[in-house]
Amino acid sequence: MNRFTKAAIVGLALATTAAPLAAQAQNRGDRQERRDDRRDYRQDRRDDRQDYRRERRDDRRDWRQGDYDNRQDYRQDRRDDRRDYRAERRDDRRDYRSDRRWERGSRDWWRGRSDFRDYRGARNGYWYAPNYGYYRVEPRYYGYRWQRGGYLPSAYRGYYVRDPYVYNLRPAPRGYRYVHAGNDIVLIAIASGLIASVLYDVF
Repeated sequence: MNRFTKAAIVGLALATTAAPLAAQAQNRGDRQERRDDRRDYRQDRRDDRQDYRRERRDDRRDWRQGDYDNRQDYRQDRRDDRRDYRAERRDDRRDYRSDRRWERGSRDWWRGRSDFRDYRGARNGYWYAPNYGYYRVEPRYYGYRWQRGGYLPSAYRGYYVRDPYVYNLRPAPRGYRYVHAGNDIVLIAIASGLIASVLYDVF
């Protein structure tokens, strides 16, 4: 057997042996790649599930916080509404009291009115005039019974009735004024103090 034939046989043998080895190595590399791909896929799936759970938790937390905030806002609105309602009720009662008018035989009609805010009942030696307060009078006029045709002293003519409507009085005629005189209201001539009429025991 010559040298060329030996070389050909050796080459053929090597080629026959190397091809399966190469194919085996290729198969081993393919399996490794597939394992790596499956590992990467599983890892991606785990990451996706974790992200999804995290987003669900965040969504639930945001929803709970939003629901809590809504309840807080609702309660605050309810409190504000009740506060406004009470304030309106107080204002209504105050307006009602301030709009109350004198009623014959009613001893407490004046309570709550702003023009009587300083009134603390009768005081010996003093008269009280709504919107003016207490002022001293001569002893002979304390408890005096005014009569039509008499005269109101000039010292007491300045305590005008600011709102005759409160006492169910018609507007005073020209040249006359309603004046507080103790518990009474007298209609006097401005120039002379002549008493034209008397409304007794107003408060």
